[in-house]
Parts: sequence; C-alpha cells; structure tokens
Amino acid sequence: MLHGSGWYHGQFAGLARALRDVAEVKALTLRGHGTDPARRGDVDYTGQLEDDIADLIAQSGGSDGRRVILLGHSSGGGLAVRFAGGAHGALVDGIILLAPFLKHDAPTTRPNSGGWAHVLMRRVIGLSMLNTVGITALDHLPMIQFAMPRAVLDGPLGAHATTRYSWRLNKSYAPRGDYLGDVAVLPPFLVIAGRYDEALDAEGYAPVMGAVTDKGRYQIVDGAGHLDIVDSPQTEALVRDYLLGLD
Repeated sequence: MLHGSGWYHGQFAGLARALRDVAEVKALTLRGHGTDPARRGDVDYTGQLEDDIADLIAQSGGSDGRRVILLGHSSGGGLAVRFAGGAHGALVDGIILLAPFLKHDAPTTRPNSGGWAHVLMRRVIGLSMLNTVGITALDHLPMIQFAMPRAVLDGPLGAHATTRYSWRLNKSYAPRGDYLGDVAVLPPFLVIAGRYDEALDAEGYAPVMGAVTDKGRYQIVDGAGHLDIVDSPQTEALVRDYLLGLD
C-alpha cells in the first residue's frame, strides 16, 4: 500500500486491518516521509522510490509464487502506475488505484489538485531546462508545497506530515511525462474514486485510461471525496472482490 502525498502508512490502518484475511498487507511509509526521515521531502535520485518498492518485494519473497498487488492512493496511485511502467514492472501482478494522480496536466486532475498543491513554477521551469541538458545538481531543491491543514500540523499526527517535495522526489512520485505510456502497460487493474473528489475527476478515469488499455475496471463511490475514499466500506468491498477474483 502506497500512501498519498505528504502523508504516511497510517492512512491505511483501517483498510489494511480489514483485508488481512485475504492478503498479507504491507503499508509503506515511503522514503522522505514519516516521523524521522533522513531528508524530509527528498530522495537521492529520481526513481529511488521504485527501487525501494522492488527491494521490499524481493525481501518479502516476491518470487515464491504469490501474487504481488500494489495499491496506491492519490500520488501513491501515480507511483503504482509509474512502477508498472518502469524497469521493475514485471514484479507486480495487479494494481489497485484509489483516486490516482496521473499527471498535473491529465484530464482527470482539477486545477492545483483542488487547492492541495502549490507549484513553484519559476523553479520548475528552471529545473526542467537544466534536466533537459543533463544537469541534476539542483534536483534537491523544493518545487511543490502542500496545503496541509493547520489542524493536522498542530495535532497528534503532525510529526508525520511532509509539506513540500524536492524536484527529484516529486518526479519519482508520479508517472513519467508520457503517463499514458505507463498506463498502457498496467497489469489488470481496478480504479476506485469518490464521486465528490475535490482534487480529481472520478468520471474521467475510464475514458482517459480506457483509451490505451482494456485491462481496467472503474468504480465510482457515491458520497465519497478524495481522502475518505480510502476508508469507505464500498472501497473495502471492491478491493476484496478484486483480490478474491484473481486467477
């Protein structure tokens, strides 16, 4: 299970507990996140999150005949898509995407992700130009900030929050520029989104992703928004059905 931007594995506490009878569940706190990361909001290089996930799969006996399924929420869903389209994609047998962030300019993304993300645009332009000519020395610089609620930051879980990402972490957390290329090679997958998602367009996934692959199932949950889709009883039922239906 791959958490959304700025957060940590605890967002899956309820869903992970509910699915223990059908799967061995591992909810991750990704590099650069959590209560005491080596460098909050940063990684060593673009793509390191994928390498971390591949290492965990190997350490967990990913080649012992069991099926490996990635589940990601929001940016964690984008990371799952990126993983499937990258060098380690063959390690996974299925993907579950809860309101996945596909790309900032994808038709499924609302402006500024519904007010959640503030992009430092001039820095993005500069870093993009430098990366184009192979210069990565400044990739550690922050390029996006998150509107984490003050109630969260001042509350008991505030130490888990990460409020900004470096260029290389943000790139590592989303599908590549040709995000539909990553989508096109997904294994059989399930997309679940809330009809009242504030950041992403739930009805947009089927036409956008379905244009490049026929391996997806798309479900919209009435009454759910972007964050509460994770703990919706209907989400648990849909994920359980997907897992039990694997060949």
